[in-house]
Amino acid sequence: MFSSAGSIVLRRRASSELRQLLTVLRQLSHSPFSTHTSSPEKDDYSGKSTKLGPPPIQVSLTESAGRGVFATRRIGAGELIHTAEPLVTHPAPSGRDAPHVCYYCLRLLGKRDGVLVATAPNGGLWYFCGDVCRERAKVFLEVERKADWSFYDKHCRMRQLKYPFMVKRVACMVISGGASADCLDILQPAFLHPETIIEMEEEFELLKATFLKAQINDELIAFLTKQWYIGILARLRINSFRIELIGGSYENLLASAASVVEGEAAVGNAVYMLPSFYNHDCDPNVNILWIENADAKIRALRDIEAGEELRICYIDASMDCKARQTLLAEGFGFQCHCLRKEQAKAISKTLLYKRKLCLSSAKLIVKALVLASVQMVTSDLRAANLFILLNIIILFRFKT
Repeated sequence: MFSSAGSIVLRRRASSELRQLLTVLRQLSHSPFSTHTSSPEKDDYSGKSTKLGPPPIQVSLTESAGRGVFATRRIGAGELIHTAEPLVTHPAPSGRDAPHVCYYCLRLLGKRDGVLVATAPNGGLWYFCGDVCRERAKVFLEVERKADWSFYDKHCRMRQLKYPFMVKRVACMVISGGASADCLDILQPAFLHPETIIEMEEEFELLKATFLKAQINDELIAFLTKQWYIGILARLRINSFRIELIGGSYENLLASAASVVEGEAAVGNAVYMLPSFYNHDCDPNVNILWIENADAKIRALRDIEAGEELRICYIDASMDCKARQTLLAEGFGFQCHCLRKEQAKAISKTLLYKRKLCLSSAKLIVKALVLASVQMVTSDLRAANLFILLNIIILFRFKT
């Protein structure tokens, strides 16, 4: 429990952070790229229409995990809580097995689908699913098409890097005036090792050199410092979502989950405002789905009470406890202390105790049986041998 003074400090921190969030949202509301978050007008699974309005959630400070998302009313299992459009997206790096997607919303396209906008300076092609995405993409495309990205892209692909592509897009948006240089500052940055920072510095030099070679005005890229680049990349590393499209319309969540297993490979990555505030749990009560494009849909996995925190799983929840802990520590920089981990530890301790108890009991039983069998040797040797064999079988069963 917190003291009254501690509660005051916590409320002040919450008020300050939420004021900062509102300021950023106001700035973004005048930006060509979207930060729209709302309750759904139509549920993609049930087909039932719902009244458009604010989602039944609020962002508040948690006791141990920074900001979190909490329910403002009871939410039923399977309910579509809200949708969210991305702040920035980028398709998966092109290659032989890369899916053909819209360059803006990441919608899957057929081999002959899409609207060709222009040929890139490096010979690549940009496709969009329609005129709406083509128009929205102008916020970064007008700048991006002026430069030759072949060397920068090759560097990132050879090192299997994906986030520098997103930094490139954010930089183009800032240069065009479609976004502010601090548009992602509200998001939590990742902890970076010194070796990682050295690699980022090399990528930064390549990015800046590409803009300079394209003769972008110095004043327009004044924001592009090493500190800005590393700061953006640190936020993208732990706030980007890997987009795997389900596609189509499904009757229930179970069918949707099955389609994910059999679905397409990741089509790209995206960053959101509100979904980035969801904390992790190895046993989540909500999950995020992508149906046809990068618009995120957050759905309840079980009944959620008013005031309860909504949590998603950052990783593959089917992995064992040790693997999950390692991935969360190395990839996200924290140790998970969720209920599922504690339950796994309790079960492990219980099983270990029962195993030790069984082995101790088995040893006592075997000693008693061996003594009894020795006494029987003089009367019936064959029966004694059979008795000892049975004891060995009993001991083996106790150990397993």
